[in-house]
Formats: sequence, structure tokens, C-alpha cells
Amino acid sequence: MKTLVLRRVATGDKGTFGCILYLDIPFALTLELRWLNNRRRKSCIPAGNYKCNRVDSPKFGNTFEITNVPGRSHILFHKGNLDEDSLGCVLVGEQFGNLGDDSGILSSKAGFNELMGIMKNEISFRLIIVDDW
Repeated sequence: MKTLVLRRVATGDKGTFGCILYLDIPFALTLELRWLNNRRRKSCIPAGNYKCNRVDSPKFGNTFEITNVPGRSHILFHKGNLDEDSLGCVLVGEQFGNLGDDSGILSSKAGFNELMGIMKNEISFRLIIVDDW
């Protein structure tokens, strides 16, 4: 089973920003909601080890769900640019940047496609989330 590491590097009012690594090489950036005690649809999930399973989301299509999150469900990887696009999920992109007055991630389609390309033959993978802030 493949393992990805999500290293969260900064958090604040505009969200929680991170980097995804595969085989110790960073390949995409992430944006999540800021930490608000794991509140459903309001917070990023706790740092820890998770299993991610391939799912077919009615809204986001073929993606992966992060499972076994305490008190939470339906935490997905998907495209998006600002923390308001998240509702507790992990947004994937290629660069940090601004959209108007808001900080976010850009090239989300490319970043998400890179993630799905790495996992193209996988039905599940291990995710380790580390808080570096």
C-alpha cells in the first residue's frame, strides 16, 4: 500500500496550508480549513495516520475519502482554491497564491490530477498528516 505524507506548514484565518509528499518528494500543495477542534464542516481533521479509500463522490467524482477520522465522515480530496471550498475536506493544487483579497491555492485541477495519477492503480493508500506549524 502506498503512503503519502501531508505536512501542514502554516495555519491562520485563510486556512491551513500544506504540502503532499510521495516517497519523500513533494508533488502538490494543500489547503484545508483552519483548526477548530475537529468541528464537522468547520475544521481540518487532526494530525495522525489514516487510510484513504477510492470513492465515487456524487459531487466530486472519482477521488479518495480519508477514513477513521474521529467524529467525522466524508472527508475527501478534491479540487478547490479557497478554504470556503473545503467544508472540512483537503483541497489539492500546484501553487499558493491570491484570488482577489483571499489567499489560497492555484492550479487545483493540475494538482488533483497529479494526485490521482500517482494513485491511478490504487484502491486505497495510507495518509500521514503532520503539523509543522
